[in-house]
Amino acid sequence: MIFLLTFILAMLILGTSFGVFNFKNYTSEVETRYGKETKLNSILVIKAVVVVLVSFIIGMINPITVERIDVGNVGLKVNNTGDERGVSKTAYVTGWVFYNNWLSRIKEFPVTQQHIDYEETSIITRGGFQAIIKPSFNWSVNPGNAADMYQNLKQDVDQIKDTWLKNAIIGAVNDIANLYTVDSIFNHRAEFEADIVKECNKRVSKWFNVSQLRTNIVPPKEITQAINAKTAAVQEAQAAIQQKIVAEAQAQTQIAKAKGDSAQAVISASGRAEAVRKEQQYLTPMYIDYIRVQRWDGKYPTTMLGGNTSTLLNLNK
Repeated sequence: MIFLLTFILAMLILGTSFGVFNFKNYTSEVETRYGKETKLNSILVIKAVVVVLVSFIIGMINPITVERIDVGNVGLKVNNTGDERGVSKTAYVTGWVFYNNWLSRIKEFPVTQQHIDYEETSIITRGGFQAIIKPSFNWSVNPGNAADMYQNLKQDVDQIKDTWLKNAIIGAVNDIANLYTVDSIFNHRAEFEADIVKECNKRVSKWFNVSQLRTNIVPPKEITQAINAKTAAVQEAQAAIQQKIVAEAQAQTQIAKAKGDSAQAVISASGRAEAVRKEQQYLTPMYIDYIRVQRWDGKYPTTMLGGNTSTLLNLNK
């Protein structure tokens, strides 16, 4: 866009100066022996060609540049010449910015949350065990300190996050890891990573904000096996406790059932005893005679025996 505007402006100025826009002068009529002929003004044509070429060159080498500072970024105008080389006092710029790229340049720094994933690296935990981490986190530049950061580091933000910021993050992770044993890291990972975020912000808060950090830590194979064995032992112990609780509950149920059956038997036996007692209470001689009369069929015995008489029965074989 700037090239096109510069090209048109240069061509208008040069063309007006050399009169190349007076199109009537490009041709003229001359008298010949054959009559009047139209003759092209070659000098003016050359001038027009020169004007176009010079305007194109001016447009190409034009130092005026326009750049738009996106929302969520802060722009810094950096001086390339003079005694005040670096970030000037009027460094912060926003929106559309016109500047001379021979004398200055624009640097943009994000002030909104950005996400980054670093490659795997090793750290040393308390006790001398080595572990592998692959940090990932969100970060942003403190907008008020962007100029100070550039003056001190003299790097673009992409270079800073892969050098200075990375070293600060890895250093904080190492220092906090030295305070934790391997098993405590995995038993208290949230606390471990929260401590790392605090330490990181202590180190980088002048220029950056760090949040949502995840170490994605991976323990050594030997430690993994030990942790798995410990976890299995804990699970087995918990299972044994649960089985004991279930067995005790079942035993209590059986005891309660036995007590219930015993009580029922006692009640039943007591009822039968009471019935017998009452039967015996009412079995008086008079009551027995009454029952006998009720069951008599009205027939008398046909054989009468004396007191000293015995009866012999002839049984046929």
